[in-house]
Amino acid sequence: MSDAAEYPPASQRRFVLPEQWSSYALALLAHVAVVVAWWAVTALEMVPSYIMPSPGDTLATLADPGYQWLNNMAVTATEIFVGYGLAIAGGVLFAMLFTWFRLLRAALFPLFVTISMIPKVALGPLLVVWFGYGMGTNTFFAFIIAFFPILITTARGLREVEPDLLDLVRALKGTRWQIFRKIQLPGALPYIFSAMKVGAILSVAGAIVGEFVASSKGLGYLMIQVQSTLDTAAMFMSVLLLSLLGVSLFGFVLLLERLFVVKDARLDSAGPA
Repeated sequence: MSDAAEYPPASQRRFVLPEQWSSYALALLAHVAVVVAWWAVTALEMVPSYIMPSPGDTLATLADPGYQWLNNMAVTATEIFVGYGLAIAGGVLFAMLFTWFRLLRAALFPLFVTISMIPKVALGPLLVVWFGYGMGTNTFFAFIIAFFPILITTARGLREVEPDLLDLVRALKGTRWQIFRKIQLPGALPYIFSAMKVGAILSVAGAIVGEFVASSKGLGYLMIQVQSTLDTAAMFMSVLLLSLLGVSLFGFVLLLERLFVVKDARLDSAGPA
């Protein structure tokens, strides 16, 4: 086949965005469409402003020092990130121990499942009595709500390793730590990152539940305070800042996944790389 047939003239070529960039463009358009619809509803006065403030009124709250946005956002971010980090460390650690010690798994895993079934809001009054108000209690909320999905999914990933490969390494006198570090952990990374993405979403919800129940500062606490005065603009801005924290954390996990897990091995991989 001639080169002319293989490579058509520039005037006949079509520029096609890579599939990944097309997905980003669609996601951006969806967000823009929501903002435009929000602006249109408020501009046409289809609903009262105390029910849905305009985007401009919502942004204007950032200039009001009375809300202490930076301080409240820093408190909530600390609770989310610390609780989330502890959930990852604890979930991976217990998953590793459960793969090493079957008796420990038989004793504790059902207990963890039972605890995970308890509505976290129901624990609020008890946690306030035990630990009092403050960041520690809210961090624990973020930890406990993200811990169980990470534990369960990581434990499954560690069990997915080929038994023949494990038998071979054991025959070569490999230690438990070597087997875990060289074989089980790399093989379980797709499951771990999948669990981390779910945990990132849940940790945000956990921190806010904690602030609703046991806090004197933070974005969740601020939402409770402005609710009594129907300051919906500040409530909307609190929700937007919470979404920003959650999206930032989720995006960071996606970045790590792309660095450490090849595309074909990811659990949410769609199509060839």
